[in-house]
Order: sequence, then structure tokens, then C-alpha cells
Amino acid sequence: MNSVFKKILFIILLMAAVNGFSQQQILSKNATVSILTCDLGNESYSLFGHTAIRITDIENQIDVVYNYGAFDFATPNFVAKFTKGDLQYFVVAHSFTDFINQYQYEKRSVYEQELLFSGVYKQKLFDALNKTLQSDDRFYTYKFIDQNCTTMVVDIINWTLNLKVIEKKDKTTITYRSILFPYFNGHFYEQLGTSIIFGKKVDQLGKKIFLPFDLLQSLKTETFNSQPLAKATVTLIAFEKQTQTSWWNTIYTYLFVLGFILLINKIKIDFIYLTIIGIIGVFFASVGFYSFHQELSANYNVLLFNPVLLVMLYFYGIKNKKWIYKLALFNLFCLLVYVVILINKAYLLIVLPLIITNGVVLIKLAIQNKKPISIII
Repeated sequence: MNSVFKKILFIILLMAAVNGFSQQQILSKNATVSILTCDLGNESYSLFGHTAIRITDIENQIDVVYNYGAFDFATPNFVAKFTKGDLQYFVVAHSFTDFINQYQYEKRSVYEQELLFSGVYKQKLFDALNKTLQSDDRFYTYKFIDQNCTTMVVDIINWTLNLKVIEKKDKTTITYRSILFPYFNGHFYEQLGTSIIFGKKVDQLGKKIFLPFDLLQSLKTETFNSQPLAKATVTLIAFEKQTQTSWWNTIYTYLFVLGFILLINKIKIDFIYLTIIGIIGVFFASVGFYSFHQELSANYNVLLFNPVLLVMLYFYGIKNKKWIYKLALFNLFCLLVYVVILINKAYLLIVLPLIITNGVVLIKLAIQNKKPISIII
């Protein structure tokens, strides 16, 4: 009898718990919704900062942060999935205390902007976020520009208000590439790497809000129903930005290696250098077909990292001077076209040493393999 009573009690409690969980929690009239903007970090995934949504309701003991920037390093084939563009990011919820403690530990400033819309919209947003957490909609495919922690927040706020309130309204003359470039200051090889791996898409004008501090600035001027959308920005924690120093991740090691290649003036060193450049070019030329990241397609940096260099080196291996000369001239022509394309690009100066190194090595090969002109007396 005692066993039967326990089973009945367990079923009643279980049903009550399920019913309570399934019911929507009603926010009080004093609940607040705010956007949190977190400062830049020193890890590659945190160089642009972070955006999250905070919902606070003291009466219901709610203080939760919804974070669209979660990913799992343990995902099988993490690097390959990230490169291909099908890595799944997901939304998670943290207590505000845990969230702020993490940024306190990382010494990254956090700013808050309370949104000034009615309780109906707050409830709609709260319900939508909780529903997302409990469904497959919590996963999304990360995209550099089109889908990240900031764009997802912008989208759900605009959806909540049934209006595209948050958007870039001023006419911009700056490209996505120029917007991104300064974020890598102090991280030279990340700056160089992203500059050369990104293709034509990032040269479009930056008409989309896709970075945390872009959103922070936008919220300062946005209006909804003829009223400001957000209160003045409040600093929750403040730290002076500190960039990690590295003896190798600087322009000096880059210039040292390229200078060594030019000064040593050895054909074997030139051969190794051009082989590496050509292999990188094959990757650039092929990744646009493999990856779903539109930012990696139509990459004109293959004019510098030219796969044709490998063909030229093949002819060098079989000592075919005629084709070495022709392909050296072809690659020099590609370099000239590349320089013209880069005239107004933000990263011209950091690839200029590579352009010079390629040019010097190719000119040497062209001179060494040019057919001598016969002079008849």
C-alpha cells in the first residue's frame, strides 16, 4: 500500500512539474529588458566583442542573460566545419551573476542599454527567447557578417517590435573590410590572415549592423513610436583594454622572414617560398567552392598567392626555360593587376612586403631564364 501511495505521489508531482514548466511565466510591470555589449578580448573569437540580452524582474527573481554566441570546441571536425561554414552556434541562458563574473575574470568592460518598450513587447521577447531555448531553433549556422551574436539579437528585437527598428539608417561609405581591419590591431597575423582570406564580399559597403559596438552606437539614436528606443548607456564593469604582447605575432617577424628570403638570394629558398605561396593560392582558389561562407568566395588575393606558381615550378624542375620565363612574366602581370585592385584597400600596406618579395623573386627567375638574343655581325 505504501509503495502504491509513493508511485501515485510521484506521478502527481511529476505532472505538476511538467505543467508548471510548460506554463509561460508572466513578467511583472517592473521587468526590464536591456542589451549588454562586452568589450573586445584577446582570443580570436572575442576580438570583436560580444552582444547579449538581459531580462531582469526582481519581483519574480529573474535576472537572466540570453547569449547567442555559444559554440562547442569539442564539435567533431571543428576547424573543418568552421571553414566550410556549417558550424552550429547556439543560444544559451546564464544567470546575470555568472555572466558578469566571466567578464570580470577576463577583465573586459560590459555596457548596458535598457530598452524602452512596453510590457507587452517585453513579454513577447521573453516568451520567444525561452521557446527558442527549448527547441531546435536555438541552433543557427554562424556567418561572419550575416549571422552572429549581434545580428541574431538585432533580428529578434526587430521581430518583437514588428518593425525593422534597428538598422543602419545613415549612408555609409565604408566597406566591411575597412570596418573589420582595425579590430585586429595588436594581432598582426590574424589581421594579415583575415585580410588575404576574405574575398570580394567584404568589399561591399557596410550597410548591416553586425558588430557589437555598431549596435551599441545605433541604440543611442534609434527611436520607436517617436520615443528613444534605449536609455543612456550604463557601464556595469570597466577595464582598460590590454592587448597581449607577443614576440612573434608582430610585423617584425614577418619582415624578418621576407627580408631573409631576399637577402639570402638562394634558388632553393626561392623555390620553397614560391611553393608555399602557390599552395596557399590553391587553398584560396578552392575554398570558395567548398565553403558556405560567402566572404571566402571570389578571392582576388589569388593574384598574389597564385596557383600558377606551382606550374612554373614544375617547368623549373624539368628545366624548361621557355615556360619558366613566360609564367614568370604572367605572374608579374598578375601582381600589377593585384596592386591596382588594392590601391584603395585597407590592407595594402601589410601585403606590400609580400608583393615586393614575389616581384623580386619572379624578376630574378625571368632574367635567369630569358632566351639570349643572338647578335649577328
